[in-house]
Amino acid sequence: MSTAVIAQKAPYPVEVEAGKSYWWCSCGRSKFQPFCDGSHQGTGMAPTEYKAAESGTVYFCGCKHSGKGALCDGSHQKL
Repeated sequence: MSTAVIAQKAPYPVEVEAGKSYWWCSCGRSKFQPFCDGSHQGTGMAPTEYKAAESGTVYFCGCKHSGKGALCDGSHQKL
């Protein structure tokens, strides 16, 4: 299994729509950050589904080291 590449040391603010699923890139290799474009193939990694409970702005993890999965928990400040 490969380790995640740090896409950026800051979160990605994204407007989400309630009930919609978003596939967060967990490997850091996607050219469509913060979402998956299939670049994880062959790494042993897979995207993580985030289903929006309500509409609004969420902050997807950019460093790929969050303890909250797809959402930023501030881990980028320790890298």
